[in-house]
Amino acid sequence: MDDTTDEVTVVDRREGPYGEVVLRRRLVEGVERFEIIENGCFLMDTSDGRSERLLVLASLRALEGDRLSVLIGGLGVGFSLAEAAGEPRWADITVVERERAVIDWHRGGPLSHFSGNALDDPRVTVIVSDLVSHVREADVTYDALCLDIDNGPDWTVTASNDSLYSAAGLADCRARLAPGGVLAVWSAQPSEGFEDALRTAGFGQVRTIAVPVARGVPDVVHLGIRPA
Repeated sequence: MDDTTDEVTVVDRREGPYGEVVLRRRLVEGVERFEIIENGCFLMDTSDGRSERLLVLASLRALEGDRLSVLIGGLGVGFSLAEAAGEPRWADITVVERERAVIDWHRGGPLSHFSGNALDDPRVTVIVSDLVSHVREADVTYDALCLDIDNGPDWTVTASNDSLYSAAGLADCRARLAPGGVLAVWSAQPSEGFEDALRTAGFGQVRTIAVPVARGVPDVVHLGIRPA
């Protein structure tokens, strides 16, 4: 019988524009990890990070050339940003994060270890904004959009995020991409419906890469290419 009890501590709790955001520290058998909770919904933790890194790595592998630009939607615990900052082919790295608390936790806070202080990289620009609004309204294009703001297209954190995965939202994503650019979307579970939606929105080479996890269905990265 396993009688192990996790030790959980609230590191910070804030009321943001979209509700409550909490950073928790969990000690599991002497191993420390941090968790981000928004409005009572578990978003992510620092226990693994393979699929968050793959979000950026798979996008880069699908692109040719150097001096590339990437938009990372959602700073989270920093794994995706750290992956991007470690690759010199990314000349411009834009992070869109709507919660100032999350940014603070990386700027000298307990999550700076996981992002590797990448916020200090001169290639990195942080925009405090709602990702859905930025994708819809920004007058700029990127070579890759790496989006991780929900638990997946079928499991959004806030209702306002639903539109990102709609036909109109995917059209906005396509408009934000340079010809040949890559859209990568993280999900806690596969979504065949989202693959179909990507194809309907005009994306090619649609595929899903699975990353096995310790329990349950695998994390996945959905990929689609804007035709050149």
